[in-house]
Amino acid sequence: MAEIDTSQLPRLVCASANPDKVAEIAAVLDGLVDLAPRPDGLADVVENAADLEGNARLKARAVCAAAGTAAVSDDTGLEVDALGGAPGVHSARYAGDKATYNDNVVKLLAELDRVGACTPAHRTARFRTAVMVVWPDGQELLVEGVVEGTITAAPSGDGGFGYDPVFAPDEAGGRTFAEMGDDKHAISHRGRAFRALAEALAERS
Repeated sequence: MAEIDTSQLPRLVCASANPDKVAEIAAVLDGLVDLAPRPDGLADVVENAADLEGNARLKARAVCAAAGTAAVSDDTGLEVDALGGAPGVHSARYAGDKATYNDNVVKLLAELDRVGACTPAHRTARFRTAVMVVWPDGQELLVEGVVEGTITAAPSGDGGFGYDPVFAPDEAGGRTFAEMGDDKHAISHRGRAFRALAEALAERS
C-alpha cells in the first residue's frame, strides 16, 4: 500500500494529553488529517467551562497559542437521563478530581441504583463529543458527534476506556463499547465527531 503524503493533508496539533483519547482520534483521522502531538511541557488547561463546547475551546485556544498553528481539541460527556443529564461536562471527574476510570463507573452505577433506575428503559444515555479547531487568526470550527445507548447493569468487556464497559450503544446489538474493539470507531460519538471534522476541513480547502 502506498504511503499517504501527509504534506497534502490539513495539519492540526492535538490538544489532548490523554493517550487513550489520542489513540482513538488518530485512528479515526488516519489518512484524513496530519495530526501532530501536543507540545511538550504545556501545562494542563483548567477545564472550567459550563459546557463541552466551552472546554474544547479552552483547550484548543491554549494549544494553538503554544504551538503557533491550528489546534484541535475535544470534550466528551456522558449524559444519563435518569440522572438529569449527569455526569455530563463533569464526566472525567465524576468521582473526584483524581478519579480513575473505575471510580467513575462505580459511582455511576451506584447513582443509578440510588434513583431506582434498574431496567434498561430507565437507564438510557448518550455520549456527546464536541470538537473544536482554533486557528492562530482566531477562526474556529465546531462539530459534534452523538451516540445513543443504555447503561448496563455491570461492566462488560476489556477494551476501550472510561465508561466504555457500561455503555451499550443502540446500534451494537447489546455489546458495550468495551466489547466492540475497533468496531467502536464506526458508531462512536468521537468517531462521528472527528469524521464530521474531516468533512468540514475538506470543504474549507
